[in-house]
Amino acid sequence: MSSPCRALLVEAFTAAPLGGNGAAVVLLEQPAEASWMQQLAGSLKQSETAFLWRDVAGQWLLRWFTPSCEVALCGHATLAATLALSRWNLLKAGQRLQFGSRSGALTVSLLENHSAAASIDLPSEPLQTLTPPGDLAALLGGELEAYWASELGYRVALVPSTFQLQELENPSEHLRGPDRQGLVVMQALSPPSAVTLFEQPCDYQLRFFAPGLGLPEDPVTGSAHALVAPWWAQKLGRPTVRGWQASARSGGMLCEVLTPTAVRLTGTGHCLWDGTLDAGSAGHDRHGWQVCRLD
Repeated sequence: MSSPCRALLVEAFTAAPLGGNGAAVVLLEQPAEASWMQQLAGSLKQSETAFLWRDVAGQWLLRWFTPSCEVALCGHATLAATLALSRWNLLKAGQRLQFGSRSGALTVSLLENHSAAASIDLPSEPLQTLTPPGDLAALLGGELEAYWASELGYRVALVPSTFQLQELENPSEHLRGPDRQGLVVMQALSPPSAVTLFEQPCDYQLRFFAPGLGLPEDPVTGSAHALVAPWWAQKLGRPTVRGWQASARSGGMLCEVLTPTAVRLTGTGHCLWDGTLDAGSAGHDRHGWQVCRLD
């Protein structure tokens, strides 16, 4: 016998409906099997589906699946999971908690003065300067000012502020090697930027392509902003920057650099639907959840 799971869909890093990055959030009564979670994520067809389980010790554990694979870190689905707990009256305004995840402990909190906004603390990694692949500039259609690798697995390309990033034709089909796992293409926004967030102009914008993760283009990517925000903060000489993602479903976030390897992202989300899913038996497998536990 199987019982329906409570689930909802949050459009993350946007204040308006039908924008941002969609993430389904599924509330589990027991630790589900990875194969079932992968099948369900494939059926829901969101950039990521987050699965939440609260163990007997009261600790919230969190895992993320794209339509084709499990990932170690996902920012927008972490924001969605935080807002889901709020909607389900399991997290109160101003309250903080830690999710156990495959990327370690992730601290999240609900903003006290905004019913649909939350902050999430994500790990970051130093960018490692590389020589770009010889064909990447031609593929993107413009010069590259810099190119980096990261331990997260993403590559990052900096293009001039004059580059028409919004008009860039999706290059995913032609990306090769490590660029397929995740390519951030970013640029400065010339002040005063017309793109605003929390009533202030944004400092930079990016797009993110990850065909190796089953995502030809991810609409708004928290992990990508957490990765590049320290570089922008150092360049601009302040700890807080505002980042925008110039996809067809655009959105953005406030990025506060806490340490060289930790960034707090603050953003809003919109609940598109809230209900239950009848997806058959989820099975029972604690083994895959052990790596999410906190010490």
